[in-house]
Amino acid sequence: MFEDIIKTEQVRIERIISEGHYTPEGDWYDQTENEWVTVLQGEGVIEYIDGTTLTLGVGDYVDIPAHVKHRVKSTSTTSITVWLAVFYSHNNAVHGVK
Repeated sequence: MFEDIIKTEQVRIERIISEGHYTPEGDWYDQTENEWVTVLQGEGVIEYIDGTTLTLGVGDYVDIPAHVKHRVKSTSTTSITVWLAVFYSHNNAVHGVK
């Protein structure tokens, strides 16, 4: 289940609920936006096109640059996985305050 929480021209914040879901083999996300994603509940494995995998548990996060091909290899089959994803363009990146 995908649910937009906030959607503007500059940013989109989305909640994703997975229950054993994964991206089919051979399908890759190739997004025009950067994606910062964290796991709020459960666990998920992200796979990059080069075969590298990253397991995310509660509180873990990753920033995936635009056009970096990736897929969800797996999510927990014993509990619901809740993701929070923030999509943003390079021009709208948030920079630290000095």
